[in-house]
Amino acid sequence: MSLLVTGSIAVDSIKTPFGQRADCLGGSSIYFSMAASFFTPVRLVGVVGKDWPFDLRQVFAGRNVDLQGLEVREGSKTFRWQGSYAGDMNEAKTDKVELNVLAEAAPVIPDAFKDSSLVFLANTAPALQLQLLNQLNSPKLAVADTMNLWIDTARGDLLELLKRVDGLVLNEGEAKMLTGINSLAAAAKEIVKLGPQFVVVKKGEHGTLLLTNRQEYFMLPAYPTDRVMDPTGAGDSFAGGMMGYLAREDNYEPATLKKAIAYGTAVASLVIEDFSLDRWKSAAPKDIEQRFQRLKEMVQF
Repeated sequence: MSLLVTGSIAVDSIKTPFGQRADCLGGSSIYFSMAASFFTPVRLVGVVGKDWPFDLRQVFAGRNVDLQGLEVREGSKTFRWQGSYAGDMNEAKTDKVELNVLAEAAPVIPDAFKDSSLVFLANTAPALQLQLLNQLNSPKLAVADTMNLWIDTARGDLLELLKRVDGLVLNEGEAKMLTGINSLAAAAKEIVKLGPQFVVVKKGEHGTLLLTNRQEYFMLPAYPTDRVMDPTGAGDSFAGGMMGYLAREDNYEPATLKKAIAYGTAVASLVIEDFSLDRWKSAAPKDIEQRFQRLKEMVQF
């Protein structure tokens, strides 16, 4: 099935206890597209400024990622994010952000993309996510991501978005921030009341929680990797693996969603083992499958 992703394309500067990188490739839609391309063709929609320093055709060489939705906007600057991690590295600290093109109009979705069956509104301003969603025909499944910045600064737009999507992906702190509820289970229940059919809550090294609007719970531990270099993009890679699997299976029932979460977990465990997208230079589909099988063994008893 056709899978479209739209979200930020960024120049990142990252600092972790294991080192730092300046001006590296980042952005929610970039991590998502790379992860999802292991499972299905991906249609990427995003915008960068004239100062964009990377060649995405080279980045995605050998991957089935359609870049005709990439807009290079004259007179604009690319979104830049600077963040750091400390301690258990479960959450990034945003040290500096320059919205630039993300504070402007959303990119135009090509006519050839408007019939996409699945759409993932990767992390960007909720107003832009709504603009992009409005350009599509009638996707079978629309899922969104968000972050603490938008919960704090664009809550009204975010609440409107939640009425329009089938699923929401966010981390534990964001779920509690969005609802004002400290109990994660209660926060998840409150989120599905806001509109989505399901919510997926990422808990870092403690795994993932799924709750559907039929009050069906599923919890999966994180993959036990002992090499965590840079968590940036882990959540977007998780979403890419999850949505890529759903697109491949063309099935969105809870049983399939559980497997999709496991594949997303396997994918995310790989990307954190190096800075930026460097881990994908050596990763292969067999690595994802091996980690999926190990997760499956871990939860059997």
